[in-house]
Amino acid sequence: MGSSESERTEAHLHVDCSQPPARTWQRKFDDEGKKVATFSMSMNDLMTMVPFIAKMLRLYVQESAKGQASVYDPFRKWMDNCYRGVPLGALGSGSIGRSYRGYFQHFQIFPRMFEEKPILANQFSAFVSRPGGKSYSTVLSAPKADVLKGIDRAGIGSWDWKLKEKNCTYNGLFPRSWTVYDGEPDPEIKITCRQISPFIPHNYKESSFPVAVFTFTVQNSGSTPADVTLLFTWANSVGGKSELTGNHTNSRMRARDGVHGVLLHHRTADGHPPVTFAIASQETGGVRVTCCPSFAMGPSVPGGEQFTAKDMWEEAKNRGAFGGAPRASASSRPGSSIGAAVAAATTVPAGGMRAVSFALSWSCPEVKFPAGRTYHRRYTKFLGLDRDAAAEQLAHDALLEHMKWESLIEEWQRPVLHDKRLPEWYPVALFNELYYLNAGGTIWTDGLPPKKTSFASSKYGSTAMESFSLDGFHPGDPAADGILRAMATAEERLEASSAFGTAPLGDSEESVGRFLYLEGMEYHLWNTYDVHFYASFALLSLFPELELSLQRDFARAVLHHDPRPMRTLDGATVPRKVLGAVPHDVGLRDPWFQLNAYMIHDPARWKDLNPKFVLQAYRDVAATGDAAFAAAVWPAVYLAMAYMHQFDRDGDGMVEKTAAPTRPTTSGPSPASAPTPAASGSRPSRRPPPWRASSATAAPRGTSSSGTDVRGACTTPSSGTAPTSTTTTAAARTAGPSWPTSSPGSGTRARAG
Repeated sequence: MGSSESERTEAHLHVDCSQPPARTWQRKFDDEGKKVATFSMSMNDLMTMVPFIAKMLRLYVQESAKGQASVYDPFRKWMDNCYRGVPLGALGSGSIGRSYRGYFQHFQIFPRMFEEKPILANQFSAFVSRPGGKSYSTVLSAPKADVLKGIDRAGIGSWDWKLKEKNCTYNGLFPRSWTVYDGEPDPEIKITCRQISPFIPHNYKESSFPVAVFTFTVQNSGSTPADVTLLFTWANSVGGKSELTGNHTNSRMRARDGVHGVLLHHRTADGHPPVTFAIASQETGGVRVTCCPSFAMGPSVPGGEQFTAKDMWEEAKNRGAFGGAPRASASSRPGSSIGAAVAAATTVPAGGMRAVSFALSWSCPEVKFPAGRTYHRRYTKFLGLDRDAAAEQLAHDALLEHMKWESLIEEWQRPVLHDKRLPEWYPVALFNELYYLNAGGTIWTDGLPPKKTSFASSKYGSTAMESFSLDGFHPGDPAADGILRAMATAEERLEASSAFGTAPLGDSEESVGRFLYLEGMEYHLWNTYDVHFYASFALLSLFPELELSLQRDFARAVLHHDPRPMRTLDGATVPRKVLGAVPHDVGLRDPWFQLNAYMIHDPARWKDLNPKFVLQAYRDVAATGDAAFAAAVWPAVYLAMAYMHQFDRDGDGMVEKTAAPTRPTTSGPSPASAPTPAASGSRPSRRPPPWRASSATAAPRGTSSSGTDVRGACTTPSSGTAPTSTTTTAAARTAGPSWPTSSPGSGTRARAG
């Protein structure tokens, strides 16, 4: 390690982030927040939407009856989320939300599953005692009365829920937050809880870790020392009904490097894979850590000795620690639940300060989609598939390394936060809106899925192809020939290569895994491309390799044809995925294999998807300078542009607006009243685009002379169907991808041949 690197590492360890930056999203605990407005429609709008609503309801009922995943659940009632703060976790390994009022809610561990209700046993609490018998205690959160209603007074209801909301302030700046308890619970104590998750730009290892660290800074302004115990409790639950199914267990972590903690082994339900949580703290010279491996949430059950939530609270309150003898952790009984606790005790001298850190991790290595295909999450590449070992390692390493992570986050955010040219609100919005890369149902996979037979059946012969590499294209080939060679060798490369999907489009590239995120928490489509067009700049700026990976997936999809019939809500029966068309999304039930979960209209007729793909590919090449990526996606870019030729009916180089859904990026069709080449007598000669079957006799639009439907289905072009416009002919002769060298917006214009 060089001297500069040593100095940098040393600086990481001494960064002071205990106080929030000047620019954050700030709320007092007693702030009611802005209530979410209820959606409503006028009677005219409602009457117009009735047929569509009826179709959506019918589709939902049909899919539910078959036990299939549905894009949208019209009957789900979503909670008012105005209290949500910065979520925990990084990229694609699940996330756990935290309210700005201090409690944990909105669990998103499994694909598409959101458990919004807070789990009230998941809390931080503080106990303070001073010489002379003065003592104070409280849970460090303030749920509303309706949330606390009904909790068991013999269980967690026996805890001290007496935090004074007016003394508490929340500051959020993703991926960190600061919660300040000023004079709570002791009037002469100020506690600041700093929450950190390893969302680190350009980092493809720790940024996949499902872990968060909470560092408490305790300041004593009093004239006497204060004995302070901070308590971290966690329920063996992921939210929902699995908490009460029974047979969940807890166990102690192996103590090392001063780190002590508890593992909570959760079995889950409804076919979801198991999850292991870890809670831990680290002993230092002035901090002593003890653990309660298990306590029962409810009252003691007759016939068996149980250590209850009430017992646990009383021991922490009276002793400031838990007894040294390990308690046996019996499995939870059906209908009941268990939790665990970690206590960190320290003495804060008069006028002094102490710091205590806790870690929370969760490990669910498998991602299972509705069609049955299972993947492994990205972090398993570094921590293995043993969920217990991974959860323990994550918590341990986070406590030892989080100051380095935080220093890197500081370096990333500081220039923007200190830029005086920006309005006060802008940096706050810029960073906090990144929450969706964590809490938007994101999934980051790594490794190979189980081998699955191609979807082709005898009905469709040999037309089917799964996702494949584009390495069949060689620079120097005419573009069309290179595309066809890539298609012809795709299946062979699938069998020969050990990489799948994210396998690099070029053999020299390192796979960073595959990335998914939902169009919306209530609208379940993975990687919806028309909205990724706008959201993608965040990935490109912060995690460019993930952006390129996602674009490679769509490049493969352009060269993919799935003839299986799909019934759209407007009554048409269309191929699920047409060759040459950019898909609307990468699917729902079986991402990357069953494209286009969107079925309101035929995605192949959308006119904005292909141009958006071309523009994004160009932008990504210009931003990264990645020539290998450019060469790999070039065949798909060429075909995507050629596909658009069919939508220019009058040869003026502009796509026509038709009755079919257009989703235009810029409004307005090719104007009928504007002078056209034909009107001026200079209309260029046009020949059929390469996906149209050649015939000496004109056939009805959308069919070949034999009557076979060939809309978008690319057959081998005959000599009479090669593209002939100046632009595409030149491109076909280019020795490899011909990317413009000017920057986006410089006036360079791409034309569809």
